[in-house]
Amino acid sequence: MTPDVASPGIDISSPTSSLPAQVSSKMSLSNSPSPAFPSSFASKDSRGQRGATVASAAKQLKPFATEDIKILLLENVNQTGRDILAAQGYQVDFLKTSLPEDELIQRIRDVHVIGIRSKTQLTARVLREAKNLIVIGCFCIGTNQVDTQYAAKHGIAVFNSPFSNSRSVAELVIAEIIALARQLGDRSNELHKGTWNKVSSGCWEIRGKTLGIIGYGHIGSQLSVLAEAMGMTVLFYDAVNLMALGTAKQVPTLDSLLQGADFVTCHVPELPETSNMISREQFEQMRTGSYLINASRGSVIDIPALIDAMRSGKLAGAALDVYPAEPGGNGDYFTNDLSYWIGDLRSLRNIILTPHIGGSTEEAQSAIGVEVSESLVRYVNEGATLGAVNMPEVNLRSLTMDEPNHVRVIYIHHNVPGVLRKVNEVLGDHNVDKQMTDSRGDVGAL
Repeated sequence: MTPDVASPGIDISSPTSSLPAQVSSKMSLSNSPSPAFPSSFASKDSRGQRGATVASAAKQLKPFATEDIKILLLENVNQTGRDILAAQGYQVDFLKTSLPEDELIQRIRDVHVIGIRSKTQLTARVLREAKNLIVIGCFCIGTNQVDTQYAAKHGIAVFNSPFSNSRSVAELVIAEIIALARQLGDRSNELHKGTWNKVSSGCWEIRGKTLGIIGYGHIGSQLSVLAEAMGMTVLFYDAVNLMALGTAKQVPTLDSLLQGADFVTCHVPELPETSNMISREQFEQMRTGSYLINASRGSVIDIPALIDAMRSGKLAGAALDVYPAEPGGNGDYFTNDLSYWIGDLRSLRNIILTPHIGGSTEEAQSAIGVEVSESLVRYVNEGATLGAVNMPEVNLRSLTMDEPNHVRVIYIHHNVPGVLRKVNEVLGDHNVDKQMTDSRGDVGAL
């Protein structure tokens, strides 16, 4: 909930506590408006009652000094995002790599905002040490690297960029479809070794072939349009009924898609329901000589079963951009030390292996940097949770310079009866211009 409160300065006084109390503690989860943070952040109103307070001064639009906000950005977050955060006056610490868990714990203890991509693992153990953390920015599509449930229960919002790299992933899949159909990877490797091997056997045009898309979201639907433009027939399977674009057709079961497609591509989130979604039984359902592409999540494909399907000739080719386990940084790490089957996977012919680069284009990373950084700024400065993956969505207009006596109170709390009543008792003597509240599971935002 985010009420805008117009009141004399004497009723809502400025706290004398330090920034960690002002920023992180005001986001603490509590069963009631009783302060769940150091008592210095609570003040007494004219009736002697305790209530949460936010610093206010003439023409001061934020209840904190922006230069005191500490941000840690890992994994080479794009310059566009760094520039947006730095322009706010925040302290931005930037690293090109991820960090081992123990080092991450040391670095996260005094930061208010952390920005990551796909390699950094923000587990409950890590988040437990992040006493000042109020928000996490995932500069990517997925958030499975974050314990979002733990974060929500401790008042930490999580934002991501679900749309910005959709086109880049879709284009990569189109490129892989053509490369697999023409065996480009094998021909290129052979010529690099000095072998001239001009053949047409087993090489195909993609025009007139059928593409089966598992998951018809932002990526799947864009891919559908691109594939149709190249003369392919498109089938798709999704857990919910969706409107097809162009002449694409939704099929009722996964088996019907596997049986009808020449190329199968996966675009689903990492969920218990999608773990090993394509395994031995599903490979048996696929057409002999068909192709499989996975640019979604590494847990979706049963890799040993894929290896067997390739060796038996059931599949004519495959392209993988994601894996059940991935190295924490660049280097010679894609070996059996990471997963026991990697050597067998690397030995296969007509298989494209890429290091999770589906969204790794300049355009996508720039757009992601802008989208996530702007979400972080809105949350830190205004408390807006629109787009948060683990919080109720609340949003209010920005305060203006003409409202020097207004303050905004953000209260993240357990979703239990009585919270609103107690909050309104605290604010009873003040003029509340607007109040918004929403809940999501066990978490409420006021």
